[in-house]
Formats: sequence, C-alpha cells, structure tokens
Amino acid sequence: MKTATLFKSFTLLTVLAGCVAKGPELETEEQKFAYIMGLEMGGRLSQQFKQQGLELDMQVVTAGILDASAGKEPKLTKEQIDATLQSVGAKMQEKQKAMAAAHEAEMKQAGEKNEKEGKEFLQTNAKKEGVKTTKSGLQYKILTAAKGPKPKETDTVTVNYRGSFIDGKEFDSSYKRGEPATFAVNQVISGWTEVLQLMPEGSKWEVYIPSDLAYGPGGSGPIAPNATLVFEVELLKASAGSGD
Repeated sequence: MKTATLFKSFTLLTVLAGCVAKGPELETEEQKFAYIMGLEMGGRLSQQFKQQGLELDMQVVTAGILDASAGKEPKLTKEQIDATLQSVGAKMQEKQKAMAAAHEAEMKQAGEKNEKEGKEFLQTNAKKEGVKTTKSGLQYKILTAAKGPKPKETDTVTVNYRGSFIDGKEFDSSYKRGEPATFAVNQVISGWTEVLQLMPEGSKWEVYIPSDLAYGPGGSGPIAPNATLVFEVELLKASAGSGD
C-alpha cells in the first residue's frame, strides 16, 4: 500500500472514531444517520487494515483520537510520522507479497489436481454409451434429439442450462433463475461456442468440457483452476445476428 493511502485511511478512521468517542446523543434523524455512516465506513476501514495484517492497539488509537479531536499538537513530529508510515507501509507490502505468493502456490496445486482428475473423468466418460468426443476433446451426449437449424458462430442463441463440476456439484443454472439465457455464440467459452454449432434448435445435450476449452488455469468465480465442467444444455432458439 502506498504511504499516502495508508495515511488517508488512518486519518479518516481516526476522525470517525473521534466522533463516536464523544458519545453524542442519537436523538435526531441526522444524528442517527451520521452514526450509521460512521459504523459502515469505520467497519470497512477496520476490515481493510485486518486484511492487510495490521493490528492496532486501540488504547493508543484512542489517545490519538482524543488529541486530534481536542486540536492538540501530535506527540510525534512530522518526520517521525512520515518515517513510521513508510516503515509500516513497507512491511504491509511485504506481507501482501507473501500472501500473493502463497495464494499463487495454492492455485497452482489446485489446478494440477483438477487437471489430473478432469483427464481421468473424460477418459472414463468417453467409454460410456452415447458419449461422443470431438477432435478438440469436447464430449457430448444427446438427451433429446431435434431437427431444427444449427446456429452459426455469429448467431445469437437462447438456452436453458445447468452447470456442474465432475463431482456433481452445481455451480450455475438458468432453470433456478427462472429464465433462459440469451447470448452470441462467439461470446462464451470455446467449449460452448463449439458445441452450440453442432446442436440443432430444440435439442437437449449433456456436454463435458475439458478445462482448456473452459476457464483454464485462471478459473472464474466459483470455478476452480483447470476445472472440467459438465453442462446440460437445451437450445431453445437460434437466430441470425452479429456476434461482434
């Protein structure tokens, strides 16, 4: 964190805490609103410091609040303040680097595990009755056949779908939201772009997407790195349009 940002955040927290420390009566609507704003802003700043590994001695914080609210001269010189903020800022940066490195290592380990399990799943799944595998490694099984038109890459489709991991845990579902999704065929993950162009309108397939055709090593939201995904896809409508 930059020194200036740390100083501004600490100053704002001090001011907010100073207001609360005076113990005002919360009688008027304005007083109540001001107190609520203090709670919300102070809570966010406090959480921010904790996430960055900074523990504050609240007795010393209170001393600073009282001096500031009374307009007293700080017990530290400007040079001491600047030096302390720079030192603490440097330590926090080091902690953040260490946390980032640990997170990266954790993601890499999870990605390697997911990649191995995904490959094993697809190898087994490919042998099951009705499952077809494309050149890219994508797999699908026809649940409901249809003879409607197949969308092109630049078309727009409306689908109902259910997404899950290979262990069966669901992570997304248009069915649960109560409405289908509409999007351009070329504006989704490559596994979807490929399989949608194979599906006739009105059909329903179960699709098995390798991680390299999904979100890869970076993952996305609830989707872990190198996760192989399973989708139940129902192509409701395909219409011509620009996917640009």
